[in-house]
Order: sequence, then structure tokens, then C-alpha cells
Amino acid sequence: MVSDLVIDCMSYVVLNPQVNEAAVSEIIRSALSLGDSLRDQANHPDGKDNPKLIRAYYSEIGKKLVAGIDDGYDKLIGLMK
Repeated sequence: MVSDLVIDCMSYVVLNPQVNEAAVSEIIRSALSLGDSLRDQANHPDGKDNPKLIRAYYSEIGKKLVAGIDDGYDKLIGLMK
């Protein structure tokens, strides 16, 4: 999902010469930072002995990912207006 957002941002920059590249770069930086952070969290789960805690932990990571990517796309759409 992070890669898709980055690709869409780069496509927008290439297809629109009058774009605010600094704003698009910030969206990309934010998405990459989110991906790195969530990958680190996924590699270090809490409560390894309790399956319910693990499920809830990874579910929360998934929710954070979707929310972060949605936010990035909202910002990109805002630049397109």
C-alpha cells in the first residue's frame, strides 16, 4: 500500500508540471516513515504467548496502515484540486 501511494505521488509529479513538489515529497516521506515504523512494530509483537493479544496487535497495525495511507491519499487529492 505504501508503494502504491508513492507511485501515485510520483505519477502525479510527472504528469503535472505545475505541481508543488515539496508537498508531494512530504506525502512520500510520511508514507515511507509510516511503512518503516509499522514494519518495526510488526517484527516486535507484544504478548507472543497469547494468540488473542497477537491478533489484536496485528489488527491495530493494519488499522494504522490503512488510516495513514488514506491520509496520504487525502493530501494528494487536495493537491489535485
